[in-house]
Amino acid sequence: MEKNTMEDRIKTQHPQGKQGVNIEKNKYEQVKEAILEVLDGKSLTHKELTDEVSELLRGSFDGSIAWYTETVKLDLEARRLIERDTSLSPARYRISVVA
Repeated sequence: MEKNTMEDRIKTQHPQGKQGVNIEKNKYEQVKEAILEVLDGKSLTHKELTDEVSELLRGSFDGSIAWYTETVKLDLEARRLIERDTSLSPARYRISVVA
């Protein structure tokens, strides 16, 4: 049973090259899907993104939704699936046009 634990986890990346974290793959996928769903066709501030993901996952997610949202958001930025538009204030997140 212990052998499968590393296979069931994902090492996240950070857009600034900082150390990522190992999180459960199923939680990563759940939050990733929620982030991509709420960003579909729109851009959101950090607070709006966190609030909408929290609303979507509330009651069906075990753990700190805000923490996982931040961790997965940074990973998706590092992988260039989403991008942060800093030309706006506050900055807004959207699905990357490069993806």
